[in-house]
Amino acid sequence: MQGLIHTPTPHLSSSIDFYLKLGFSQISEKPICLTDGKAFVEINPDRYSRSGFKFYKESWKVEIDKLKSITEVVPIKDGYLISDGNGVWIYLIEGIPEIELSEKEATFSVLGKYMGISLESIDPKKSFEIYLSMGFKLVFGNLEGSYFSLTNNGFTITLMKALSCPHLFFNPSLTYFNGKNNPEIISKIRTLKIPITEEITHFNKEGIVDNIIIRDPGGLGFFIFND
Repeated sequence: MQGLIHTPTPHLSSSIDFYLKLGFSQISEKPICLTDGKAFVEINPDRYSRSGFKFYKESWKVEIDKLKSITEVVPIKDGYLISDGNGVWIYLIEGIPEIELSEKEATFSVLGKYMGISLESIDPKKSFEIYLSMGFKLVFGNLEGSYFSLTNNGFTITLMKALSCPHLFFNPSLTYFNGKNNPEIISKIRTLKIPITEEITHFNKEGIVDNIIIRDPGGLGFFIFND
């Protein structure tokens, strides 16, 4: 399985400019795909597109048989469409990607160290079952905790229980952890005139903005945190 993040756009050139400003590199024009070396994002101007994931595999037949007992399965061109229960659309495409999804050793965008996707779930058990049925494996935490992580061929998703995060949350959100370097990265983002959706001081005893959230023009979230 190979996967990428799928984002809609109200204005294609604005979305492309957003990613280029952050230091992403455009690797394909059809589909429109950009990467920071680790995360791959497809920008889809189609009016029916929605934020979510696109996963490729030669056949999803076995997984679809399992998923039909958990969630609604909608046939689409070249595959199927499901939801993980949080409103996040998952496109299961049969075939190989039109582009090469080969990760680099490190990210090269302004955002820093990419740590995968964050999701907030009001029904973690259902979300867990859906991703397990797709071939994901649990790599951190458990259903009893406030969050847990799953991965499939390098595509990592961390699910948070509802009411766990004291800040805005957009499903899905790319997550970057930069430790003590985060203030410098936040400063760089400001100089690029990227709108900041939320400045977070909750985790700082001195009330300093040490974590921020931004969004692309299609609403896809980005957590730039110091965890």
